[in-house]
Amino acid sequence: MRSPSQLKNLVLFCWLSLMTISVAVPIQAHDNRVAIGVYNNPPKIQLTSDNQPGGIFGELLQAIAEQEGWNLAPVPCQWLHCLELLDAGDIDLMPDMVWSERRSEHYAFHQTPALRSWSQLYQRPEQNIRSLLDLDGKRIAVLDGSIQQNYLEDLATSFNLTVKWVLVSSYVEGFAAVSADQADAVVANQLFGDQEAMQRNLDATPLVFQPARLFYVSDINNTINQQRLARIDHYLERWKEDKDSPYHQIMLRWAGTAEAQAVTPAWLMTALAILSMMLAAFLFANLLLRRTVTQRTRKLQASENRLNTILDSVEAFIFIKDRDLRYSYANKKVCDLFGLERADLIGRLDEEFFDAATCSKLKANDLRVIEQGERVVDEEINRLADSRLLHTFLSVKIPLHNPDGSIYALCGISTDITEHRQIQEQLHHLAFHDPLTELPNRRLLLDRMVRALANQSRTGFAGALLMIDLDNFKDLNDTRGHEAGDVLLQQVASRLGEHLRATDTLARIGGDEFVLMLEDLSSDHADAFQQVGNLAGSLLERLSKPFRIHGMDHTCSASIGIAMFADAANHEDLLKAADMALFAAKSAGRNTARFFNAQMQEAVNQRSEMEAALREALEAGRQQLQLHVQPQVDSSGKVIGKEALLRWQHPVKGAISPADFIPVAESTGLIIPLGQWVINEACRILASWQAVPDHRELTLAVNISPRQFRHAGFVEHLLGCLEAWQVEPGRMELEVTESLLIDDLDNTIERMRLLCSKGMRLSLDDFGTGYASLGYLKRLPLFQLKIDQSFVCDLLTDPNDAAIVQAIIALGNSLDLQVIAEGVETEAQHQRLLELGCRNFQGYLFGRPAAAVH
Repeated sequence: MRSPSQLKNLVLFCWLSLMTISVAVPIQAHDNRVAIGVYNNPPKIQLTSDNQPGGIFGELLQAIAEQEGWNLAPVPCQWLHCLELLDAGDIDLMPDMVWSERRSEHYAFHQTPALRSWSQLYQRPEQNIRSLLDLDGKRIAVLDGSIQQNYLEDLATSFNLTVKWVLVSSYVEGFAAVSADQADAVVANQLFGDQEAMQRNLDATPLVFQPARLFYVSDINNTINQQRLARIDHYLERWKEDKDSPYHQIMLRWAGTAEAQAVTPAWLMTALAILSMMLAAFLFANLLLRRTVTQRTRKLQASENRLNTILDSVEAFIFIKDRDLRYSYANKKVCDLFGLERADLIGRLDEEFFDAATCSKLKANDLRVIEQGERVVDEEINRLADSRLLHTFLSVKIPLHNPDGSIYALCGISTDITEHRQIQEQLHHLAFHDPLTELPNRRLLLDRMVRALANQSRTGFAGALLMIDLDNFKDLNDTRGHEAGDVLLQQVASRLGEHLRATDTLARIGGDEFVLMLEDLSSDHADAFQQVGNLAGSLLERLSKPFRIHGMDHTCSASIGIAMFADAANHEDLLKAADMALFAAKSAGRNTARFFNAQMQEAVNQRSEMEAALREALEAGRQQLQLHVQPQVDSSGKVIGKEALLRWQHPVKGAISPADFIPVAESTGLIIPLGQWVINEACRILASWQAVPDHRELTLAVNISPRQFRHAGFVEHLLGCLEAWQVEPGRMELEVTESLLIDDLDNTIERMRLLCSKGMRLSLDDFGTGYASLGYLKRLPLFQLKIDQSFVCDLLTDPNDAAIVQAIIALGNSLDLQVIAEGVETEAQHQRLLELGCRNFQGYLFGRPAAAVH
């Protein structure tokens, strides 16, 4: 048997090969201007492109500053310069500071770590550094003045290693030194090192050491800054418990860096690397001990109390069990776990502390070490006998050998990763689920769609994708608020989820849009088609029943687009097909379901071709596009103005109707450049009329789409064209439709008044077919109403149309607005309009649209 001193020496040797890891945790503070030291150490801390603190520490501090009303003032600096500024009082807070006893005497730390990290060595692949002894004779780049430097220098001295230290001012400089063959390896924190090593094609060595707790710090004599540190602790404790807090959002955003590197496979790989290092160390143990035991025995004996202090201060459970699996040593963490003093724990078995299932698993792993000499790395989920709480430990257990090679005990090092595992599970859930409804999100749905399509091609069983969109959901948000909308979405998710099979997937992919994926339907396509149709009808009926929201009933409906797996070759095409079917359901009047068919795809293809051709026409300008004009006359037949009408002459397809290409331009956004071309061309025509005596006083009416009118650059472009062509604003009339008045009425009226103040006149086109009310008309700065041609067409045969026309004329007269009837094609219509009081006309009776020639 080994003496207690020898056992502790071996434990210390095990500990020097240990890594301990936790996860980043956000925190909080208080006051107005706060100077922040920012040095480049991504992903923990860095300066963003807009000169704000970035990275995990920076974003977390910005979230706290927003709550506290702090004005963050970043101060860029290198590490040592940052410390000098902090000492001089030129900065208030310094992020990313490792706690140490010596530093705690000089700086003020808050209580709860903001992040936990560890240090690791990175090398060029040819260096082959696998253990601590491989550092002998190497050039190691290390941050000047860092705790890493002090730690490694002490470690190299204690093992009689000759190391050349290459001192650098930043981690980036250290990695650059390795890449330039100025150093063989570099020391960095794992968060930064893994990212930088990947970019530089360097390898992470198994040498992981110095688990560290990271904090914000301030001057120890500054009371205000210490109050800020207290506020940081306040937000940490509150946000950590709230999965929707900024803390979890920042962790999720950095999941590809700070957190993603902490998943189980990386832990296991690192742990296995540690064991490999420990194996190499122990194979070399006899030689090493023979060379060093004599020199260091007295020193180790004299420092036994110091050794106990070191082992008791680490954030890990360290213990030794003899061949009977009784504890022969335990550090303070183990003693605190069991609530015993060390002397009371020695000689006891696990059966006295853990439940039966835990003891069985622990014993199986321990026997593998004691009887077979294995090195065991495992995640152990343990439950104390007097507690219901489960704790997850990452445990490393190695055999301890006598000089003759026989095993006399095992050494175990366990790290409690319970909190890390919980946060990891939360982050995984956030990455693949919608936080409002807890349903799978688009990312998870796409993954399952790929798998489902592969299964369908293999098994032959049909499948379907149902895209479900709530009708008029925006109305609820606008009238009762977004909170009511969220409640409705949650209840809809619950109803849609009723009676789902285990193979079905219900997802929310954004807004009020849900997707239901059905697998393993009938292998007969007709039967599968009928199954899906019946289910869609059931869903529509289920969603049509009233929802109870904040004590009030709310009734809504939904539209469903359906695509069968057979309709698409891949998941992207399947989504597009379901979306086209949904559009067809909406167009059919909503509250219905539509299946995807070939005609929908043909319509989409034609629409795409139309868009491409329209883009070419815009580039060709007057080679394909022209403005024709149609005269407008008064009651005496005198031409008082003309209306500009856009015509498109395609070089292959010939004339294309505005009814075909204007909707495409509206939906694709091409209406903006197309409208700009029309305005410029209209100004050119008006300028040319200046040289024609009988045209100098004529006005030219130009149709403006709602999307064009609301565009941010509309007014500026319009006035710029008028000025460029030297056209008086009063000679151009802008015709807008009633659909312009649906959204954002106040801003629309303000823009109309601005145009009127410049001398322009506005006309309300197609009046009587849209949404305008008398209340709107009173507020609008109009000069003219245009009676839609649909009323003029049946004026002589339909009394209702005649009554509507008469009412519009009377309304225009009462509001002092000019009224013009469009679509006048016969003299009988002309005479009837005169009888009803109309004095201005436009239509084929007075002239067809023609090219703008004189």
